[in-house]
Amino acid sequence: MNTKTPLLTTLALSALLAVAGAAQADTLKKIKDSGSITLGARESSGALAYTLGDGKYVGFHTEMAQRIAADLQKQLGMAKLDVKFQVVTSQNRIPLVTNGTVDLECGSTTNNATRQKDVAFAVTTYVEEVRIATKANSGITAINQLNGKTVATTTGTTSVQTLRKHERATGVDFKEVFGKDHADSFLLLESGRADAFVMDGQILAGNISKSKAPADFKIVGEVLSVEPIACMMRKDDPAFKKAVDDSIKGMIKSGDLAKLYDKWFMQPIPPTNTKVGLPLSEATKAAWANPNDKPMEDYAKK
Repeated sequence: MNTKTPLLTTLALSALLAVAGAAQADTLKKIKDSGSITLGARESSGALAYTLGDGKYVGFHTEMAQRIAADLQKQLGMAKLDVKFQVVTSQNRIPLVTNGTVDLECGSTTNNATRQKDVAFAVTTYVEEVRIATKANSGITAINQLNGKTVATTTGTTSVQTLRKHERATGVDFKEVFGKDHADSFLLLESGRADAFVMDGQILAGNISKSKAPADFKIVGEVLSVEPIACMMRKDDPAFKKAVDDSIKGMIKSGDLAKLYDKWFMQPIPPTNTKVGLPLSEATKAAWANPNDKPMEDYAKK
């Protein structure tokens, strides 16, 4: 019996996988060879990224991603670049990036140390504050009033873990319910199946502004955590990361990113032409002034 064959086969397979992995990580070559880039699209991530239906995706980070794609096209000297969108959720966004389906995901993804083990992040373009949304007549104004209540959040996000870890949540016992996306989570609150919805403040504000009766809801309580939001891409691809970072830094320097922010957060936006009304925070201004890809844990150390 020849025992060398399985070993050689295993070694050959490992070599092939290594080559495949290396090829996959060369995103700029992949884009140039295919003539296309695939952007991860969120359907209900507030004004950062959402859909108008019929395959049309909009929002602050969605439009920013399209501008990044245009800069990549120029860098690669391509006469045409086909920009494709792949819908992603909180659950599948990381797998779809790591397996090569999505080249760049600019939605509402928090850059944290755990995720950095699997993916890379561009420089921070939005600094989020996790908050609590409730109905205006609920009487809930703080974390300690969630005892015995039902709290909604979105599958695949870290908001409820953040809530449980908060020092003021000690001894607070609440039931969790999960929406498949942010719109579904807000529906749990809107329909009375949840007493509160814990999520990024801008996502809460965006969903409230687009609801049938915005005055029926309010954002309350303490800031649960501060989280840097950034575009996500495959690991170990320094050339692609540099190209994305350079594009974003160019938008910061030119003032275009500030104009995009004003367009999506301070002006009426489709489909209802209502304003989110969330001024640029000091934390986001600081991130733009000193572009970096530090994870959330570094913010917590301050």
